[in-house]
Amino acid sequence: MSKEILLNAFEMTSAMHNSHGLWKHPENKRHRNYKDLDYWIHYAKLLEKGKFDAVFFADVLGVYDVYKKSKHPSIRDGLQVPLNDPALLISAMASVTEHLSFAVTVSTTYEQPFGNARRFSTLDHLTKGRIAWNVVTSYLPNAARNFGLEDMIKHDERYNIADEYLEVSYKLWENSWEDDAVIQDIESNTLVNPEKVHEIHHKGRYFKVEGPHLSEPSLQRTPVIYQAGTSERGRDFAAKHAECIFVGGPTPKRIRFYADDIRTRAEKHGRDPEKIKIFSFLNVVVGRTTEEAEEKFKAYASVWSSDAAKAQYGASGYDIAEYEGLDADLPFAYKKSTEGGHYKAATLTTDAPRPLTIGEVLKRFEEPDRGSFIVGNPEEVADGIQKQFEESGVDGFNLNHLVTPGDLEAFVELVVPVLQERGLYKKEYSKGTLREKLFPKGESLLPQDHPAAKFRRVLAETK
Repeated sequence: MSKEILLNAFEMTSAMHNSHGLWKHPENKRHRNYKDLDYWIHYAKLLEKGKFDAVFFADVLGVYDVYKKSKHPSIRDGLQVPLNDPALLISAMASVTEHLSFAVTVSTTYEQPFGNARRFSTLDHLTKGRIAWNVVTSYLPNAARNFGLEDMIKHDERYNIADEYLEVSYKLWENSWEDDAVIQDIESNTLVNPEKVHEIHHKGRYFKVEGPHLSEPSLQRTPVIYQAGTSERGRDFAAKHAECIFVGGPTPKRIRFYADDIRTRAEKHGRDPEKIKIFSFLNVVVGRTTEEAEEKFKAYASVWSSDAAKAQYGASGYDIAEYEGLDADLPFAYKKSTEGGHYKAATLTTDAPRPLTIGEVLKRFEEPDRGSFIVGNPEEVADGIQKQFEESGVDGFNLNHLVTPGDLEAFVELVVPVLQERGLYKKEYSKGTLREKLFPKGESLLPQDHPAAKFRRVLAETK
């Protein structure tokens, strides 16, 4: 097979991520060690040993408080809280690796583009071009209140803000500094030629930024753009801006629908759809034997927290507690629309394989969904990954893990060699920046058909 799987470790700098209640499992180390830099250094070395393309750091700016209209369920079970800033780990993790890349989540709704642009330029310099930005618009009501708002900004309006935010960012990264601005000329007493450093004078609906950008151009200038969104507005935003797009769905067929739709939209934006990589989520529990893997999964299910799972579903804007106690046989339907995460809401409606009853929906939160996991020995897990890879048409996966670092260690030791033997997974890293690794025929800079490139062309005309 000529196409190889791209693989990210789906992670969060928190006591727990999506492994609800698994902090109680005796082999789980993350809730005790996530504050320890040595833990993350070991983690980075492990991922590079397994030839992972990147570690993808999710992030939130508030506590989940929709379920039961309370923060207590999510705080009690450590649902993405306590949580540290992922950007501060990257330098240390990059210093002990050569190829592993890092995708950092930052919201366009609450942080200003000027400071964010410097953050990513700095990280791109320090990692030698191994950095990506996962662009999000934020979906938690508590996050809005943490940044001084009474209510969440409406869903589509958040994407309007994000569009302008990206425009400001492109101007700072692509337009502000010319390639040869830093001349280090002792004779003329000039470190930087001021004629080649430009203000951007952006004046828009949401942002006013004079510039210039404070950082000189990094290897990629603009970091690799990651994005996830399955709503109409979200898919269009991703098709316009993103290079790596995460899509979810209950079946490979549904994932392929989203992937094909995004690539079609990208063409309408004048982009080459081949310059977009599609990722979906991957849940694996592997053992040396089928029986060992099944026992692992059974042990994981025994400490599962349904309250934490329901609290996380609050990202949709819907309180699943409102359905508890109702007739289980009634068809499940939302009572109103929300400004929460549309992709999360879709999992129980438009993305469900068939209409669900209230009883079926509530049962989904009671234990890990066995149908969404690939559980088995190394060959069985590789079979499941290959099947999902081929049927969905994705380019790679975000790998979840319930017990850390044990599940990742087992994956690297047991599954990676099988995938490599089948020609599904790289045996060695290619050279270059993250963008060059993802798109081997491309360059470290964004391609000319990307919307950021028009600002680069404007700069070329002013030379």
